[in-house]
Amino acid sequence: ITTFFSQLPDPAIEDQGKDYIRPILSKYAAVCVRCPGYGTRTNTVILIDAEGHVTFTERNMINADANQWKTSTYEFKLHT
Repeated sequence: ITTFFSQLPDPAIEDQGKDYIRPILSKYAAVCVRCPGYGTRTNTVILIDAEGHVTFTERNMINADANQWKTSTYEFKLHT
């Protein structure tokens, strides 16, 4: 099993389809996607500082309306 994982990632596999997939990723792997019938509905940011303090903030679209969003923030400390 160790030998198998040491061979990943395989560059030959990574190169397959790159001319096809890169334009799609460029269009859809943005911070906020807006296309007819498809788009971003949630954004999440997780910040962790050197002392282990975590701030988790998530923004969710309400009722599929791009003009209505709800933001929730949670703060906590990681256990050491």
